Amino acid sequence: MGRGPSIEGRKNAEDAKRAKVFTKLIRDITIAARAGADPAGNAKLRSAMDKALAANMTKDTMERAIRRGSGADGGADMQELRYEGYGPGGVAILIDALTDNPIRTVADVRHALNKHGGNLGTTGSVSFQFARIGQFWIRTADAASEDALMEAAIEAGADDVQSSEGWSEVLCAPDGFDAVEKALAAAGFAFESADVVMRPDNRTAVTGETADAMRALLERLDTLDDVQDVYHNADLL
Repeated sequence: MGRGPSIEGRKNAEDAKRAKVFTKLIRDITIAARAGADPAGNAKLRSAMDKALAANMTKDTMERAIRRGSGADGGADMQELRYEGYGPGGVAILIDALTDNPIRTVADVRHALNKHGGNLGTTGSVSFQFARIGQFWIRTADAASEDALMEAAIEAGADDVQSSEGWSEVLCAPDGFDAVEKALAAAGFAFESADVVMRPDNRTAVTGETADAMRALLERLDTLDDVQDVYHNADLL
């Protein structure tokens, strides 16, 4: 998603209506709980619960979602789906969704893409341009904090640390995410975001009307309840 666009996108998401944010977080917890109701042994569930806590979700709400996902309450048949496609200017897009109605969801996604100058692709059409990787965004106010972050991250097994204009991005292998997260938290670093994401190998500069259309598409996708995450390779200028 790119350094600037990633942060901008996350800030926009934080401004969304609480009810819509909660809907997506609850679905995330529900699907993660399928692999086990104990967050201590289920990293995906633990991550989903951390996001919910950050959004001030109540413990009771999270527990109901866990019971639904684990089968204790006979929850809905939710499916994880990934759509691949193209946005304005040929931008590569991955769209992750959680749904109990795939027919509805694919129709909504296709309509959003078509309306904003994109189109839905086939499986494998753009995913090869992305890599699954652990990603942390952290505010680093000065060179000293950047150096301290670099030392702690590399010692914990991170692959790379990139810093620019008061922000640092820490990258690690997905299976090393938990270890890096714990080490950085223990070192006193607060995360603006922390997740395993699909990161583009290269980015495409997008300007003018094309950039405006891409932003409109991202906003539209964010309004869809079934859409959980959107990854793209646009560098919005």
